[in-house]
Amino acid sequence: MRIALSTGGGDAPGLNAVIRAATLSALNRGWEVLGIKRGYYGLLGEDEVVPLTRESVAGIAHLGGTILRTTNRGNPFHYPVADGQGGWREVDRSDEVVANARALGIDAVITIGGDGSLAIAQRLVAKGMKIVCVPKTIDNDVAGTITTFGFDTAVTTAIEAIDKLHTTAESHDRVMVIELMGREAGFIALHAGVAATADVVLIPEIPYDIDIVCEKIRARDLAGRRFSIVVVAEGAIAKGGDVSILGPSLPGQAARLGGLAGPLARVIQERTGKEARSLVLGHLQRGGSPTGYDRLLATRFGGEAVRAVAEGRWGQMVALQSPHIVTIPIEDALRETKRVDPTHDVVRTARATGISFGDA
Repeated sequence: MRIALSTGGGDAPGLNAVIRAATLSALNRGWEVLGIKRGYYGLLGEDEVVPLTRESVAGIAHLGGTILRTTNRGNPFHYPVADGQGGWREVDRSDEVVANARALGIDAVITIGGDGSLAIAQRLVAKGMKIVCVPKTIDNDVAGTITTFGFDTAVTTAIEAIDKLHTTAESHDRVMVIELMGREAGFIALHAGVAATADVVLIPEIPYDIDIVCEKIRARDLAGRRFSIVVVAEGAIAKGGDVSILGPSLPGQAARLGGLAGPLARVIQERTGKEARSLVLGHLQRGGSPTGYDRLLATRFGGEAVRAVAEGRWGQMVALQSPHIVTIPIEDALRETKRVDPTHDVVRTARATGISFGDA
């Protein structure tokens, strides 16, 4: 058996732990393992396909990023190419991916990625490729799994940042607005905000009213708590408003969201008279060593992916359905984006402890 591993989409802490676990699990079965560089670029002649050995995966579980590198522009069904006139057009190169995998003698592929990678895998399975998927996203927005690796690390990074903002906010009687990742799902902002005892948490699932946000800050001021911490997900939406788009993306990429923290801080300062500062944590949430939880989860995912290959469970995604790691059909994971349930106990507990979501 010759299998190949690929990592696509944004990087996440724990990718190397998956690669290590899958590689060692496969090698211990007597299989051969290849690594496809930068998503499917390695199968399209724009990067390499390299052997993965015990030596190449030794000591990588604690490292952030991915030794195979990654891209969020490599969709072979909508591959961006220059049109010769300064613009871009999309071509379908999926048949090349299938043909080149066969030419390399690849029997199966374990692809590690988020919803975009899962959708690509589903279409490649329909073309005859034997694929097992491992879900990866710091946003925790893949359905069918309780959590994804990388999420715990991102939340921990955010909590550490909010903890530091607390001390300077309280020292200067300021309002600190910190923007975290979360395009359509506010899990990072919710979990980090609650754990770090923020005063306001704004997430995509609960449209906010800026007047209510300012009322919360004024109420704290009157109560003698002269500082406030506002946590906002990049995809948060004001009532009757829309998401904040930073600008055009590169060909093949989704629109870049974000830029809320600065304008939000300015409005809060104008309406409350409180000095307000903003911070965008950005890609710091993707970097660094994975937490112990994420290392273990990623390792379990990698091991289960190889077992799924051995049993011929094609078109399946590994998932955590506590306490077990299982596999589910890719289409089940893609049926909808997992989002924060506004009635979830974390939200209800946040409200009960005084956190405002800007809606009431």
